[in-house]
Amino acid sequence: MINSFIFFCHYLFGLIVFTKKWQDENMPNALLNIGLVGILFAVGWSIATIIAKLFMEPKGLGIWYDRDSFSLTILTIGEYFFYRMYYKDTFINAAGRGIQ
Repeated sequence: MINSFIFFCHYLFGLIVFTKKWQDENMPNALLNIGLVGILFAVGWSIATIIAKLFMEPKGLGIWYDRDSFSLTILTIGEYFFYRMYYKDTFINAAGRGIQ
C-alpha cells in the first residue's frame, strides 16, 4: 500500500512537470523532463535499495513496510530536495514566491 502511494505520487509529479513544461516551453522539453524524472527514479531507486540493504532486513518492519518501501521512502525524500532545487523557477506563484 505504501509502495502504491509512492508510485502514485511520482506519477502525479510527472504529469505536473510534463504539463507545466509543455505549456511554458514546448513538447520536446516536456518529454525531456519526463525522461529525466524517469531516469532519476530508476537510478535513485537502485542506489536507495543499496542503502536500505545496509540498514534493514528483507522483511522490514512488518507486512506493510518492508525493505522496498523503505528504499522508496529514502528515494522520495532525496528526490524532494533535488527537485525543489532543480524546478525552483518552474513553480512560482503570482506573488513571485515559490509554491510552498
